[in-house]
Amino acid sequence: MSELKTIHLNLPARTEDLRQLEIGSVAYLAGRLFTAREGVYQRAIADGFGMPAGKDALGITNFHCSPAASINPDGSYTVGAVTATASFRFAQWLDGWFRLSGCNIIIGKGGMTSETYRQSFVPNNAVYLTTVGYGTGALLGRGIKRVAGVYWLEELGLAQAVWVLEVEKFGPFLVESDLAGNSLFERENAKIAPGLERHYAGTKPATLRRYGETDDKTKEVI
Repeated sequence: MSELKTIHLNLPARTEDLRQLEIGSVAYLAGRLFTAREGVYQRAIADGFGMPAGKDALGITNFHCSPAASINPDGSYTVGAVTATASFRFAQWLDGWFRLSGCNIIIGKGGMTSETYRQSFVPNNAVYLTTVGYGTGALLGRGIKRVAGVYWLEELGLAQAVWVLEVEKFGPFLVESDLAGNSLFERENAKIAPGLERHYAGTKPATLRRYGETDDKTKEVI
């Protein structure tokens, strides 16, 4: 089994840097990025407030996450861990978000669709990086060197505020989409899905399930 290709990116990344990224390769980041969840997208785009600061202050890499943030006695901040949130919820705002933010890297959990990548990411020379599973928040936290700023804390609260982070060897992340709009998850699902029915043949339906779950194994996702 060959080793995964690993890329170390300095932020802000240039388009020529992003061309090195192949879906399925591993990326580590160094430089400045900022968090933004649904509350930020809603406030910036739907509510018309725009970005809370310029690109020089925020960077152009956006992490869909909630930080484990605390306020120190001297008024400074500490972010010890960062946990990604599912990115499919952000698709409705993406075109406006790219126009406002100028981002060319978005990080999150679960990815989006290749249609979203091609419609919204490709025209903006942007890529999507995904976390590598649950329980990596503390691991990612090791790469956070300091909190460079925080915006909309009073308006949105600790979890939804914009946290600007200086990071070093921040990762690992998987390259889920490249500059051409290809999707790692869709590529691998296409390989796996045709054989799922055969592998699950003869198994009994689940005794316990959450609302909306299905026994159709071909609808599973990575």
